[in-house]
Amino acid sequence: MKESSPLNLYKFLPKTNCGECGEKTCMAFAAGLIARERMIEECTPLFDPKKQKKYAKKLTQIKEVLAPEVALIYVGTGDRQLKVGGEDVMYRHQMTYINKPPFAYDVTDAMDEADLVERVKLIHGWRKFYIGNWEEVEMVAVRSVTGDPDKFAKCVKKVMENTDKPLILCSFDPKVLKAGLELAAEKRPLIYAANKDNWKEVAQLAYDYKVPVTLSSPFDLDGLKSLALTFREMGLKDLVLDPGTAPNGEKLQESLHNFIKLRRAAVEEGQRDFNYPVMSIPLSAWFTTDDPVRGAYWESALAATFVIRGAGIMIRHSMEPHSVMPDMHLRFNIYTDPRSPVQVKPGLYKVGKPDETSPVYLTTNFALTYYTVESDLGSNEIDSYLLAVDTEGIGVQASVAGGQITPSKIKDSFAEAGVDFEKTSHRSFILPGMCARFSGELEELYGYKVKVLVGPEDSGRIPGWMKTQWPPKWEE
Repeated sequence: MKESSPLNLYKFLPKTNCGECGEKTCMAFAAGLIARERMIEECTPLFDPKKQKKYAKKLTQIKEVLAPEVALIYVGTGDRQLKVGGEDVMYRHQMTYINKPPFAYDVTDAMDEADLVERVKLIHGWRKFYIGNWEEVEMVAVRSVTGDPDKFAKCVKKVMENTDKPLILCSFDPKVLKAGLELAAEKRPLIYAANKDNWKEVAQLAYDYKVPVTLSSPFDLDGLKSLALTFREMGLKDLVLDPGTAPNGEKLQESLHNFIKLRRAAVEEGQRDFNYPVMSIPLSAWFTTDDPVRGAYWESALAATFVIRGAGIMIRHSMEPHSVMPDMHLRFNIYTDPRSPVQVKPGLYKVGKPDETSPVYLTTNFALTYYTVESDLGSNEIDSYLLAVDTEGIGVQASVAGGQITPSKIKDSFAEAGVDFEKTSHRSFILPGMCARFSGELEELYGYKVKVLVGPEDSGRIPGWMKTQWPPKWEE
């Protein structure tokens, strides 16, 4: 089981309380390591060449203790390098999930060159802005359906000419995989896959080209474990496990159970010889239907299911928005730290092209709230200022109830943002409807020189509110 006591981890640290890591004590640093808020490399004494002999044993021990329960595998190189696996918990609420599973969308060596290039460019350029982050497709899976090494090599070459995203090279034929590796090995692709029939040849490829490899033994965990132990004994540790992804029926239930068993073996049972990230293949939904709508639907359902059940990486097909976007959003939310709400930087933001006559709105820095308000203002072409008050990422209603937002904090936030209401034509700002009870106290804090308006509780109603309440009317 993963170490959860700072006191037990403390014994591996220098115990000097030097502060070079940014913490006041080594005990505080140990707590940060357990929470994955700090990295061992920040403990500079452990890595000091002059103290190498003194701390070498401690460094080795602490690295072993801190190693994630599910092994961390790197695919790709440079800025595009991806982390696969590296998880420590069975369930998200126990701490958090760390490395979201990369989505690899497929192309095949049977595609017409023009269609191939078009699809690769679609995969490469797919982006969606969601709650302050750009969600992207991370990988391209190059599948051999012809079984021809030359055609596969040409396909891999054309893919590499049109994207720098990491690759998965897919074939059970070692000759085909070798043809692709001769072109792509420097990019450190993941190869798929070794099985009971080709494992010797594929293991040699993984060793020769120094690339991670997927082990495939559908619906046979004993066979999968045997493969993993064999590859580990050969010195190959960059492994991904494929236990099989059934598209429907009773086998789908077996797939789910196998994913759960593999995560439990790694996290709860500590099986370090069998603790590798697991691959799911929602693409399999297309092998049972010719209906593109049905195929895209079931693929999306499978992806969502296995994101929740611990898949470390996925191979997919449908690029339709109704298939991609739900799973992108789900993945984002599942891999968001439940201990720390998604936030935007507190401060004053411009929406459109505001001037001294434009309204000034207020909200919290909870990302979902902020971007909802910003979108409602921007989409209705309401040029305005929007102040995000620091509530530690808590929404309006909860922060009002919990005291994270108060009249004095609102006043201080406007001051820190440099807002001078005397320089506006209206000398006012607009509270969210759920902050209505602050309006009187705020006007008192401003000496009644600033008018505090109460907006709607739902920012979608701002356009209608503006028609009747803006600009504000001052009593003579």
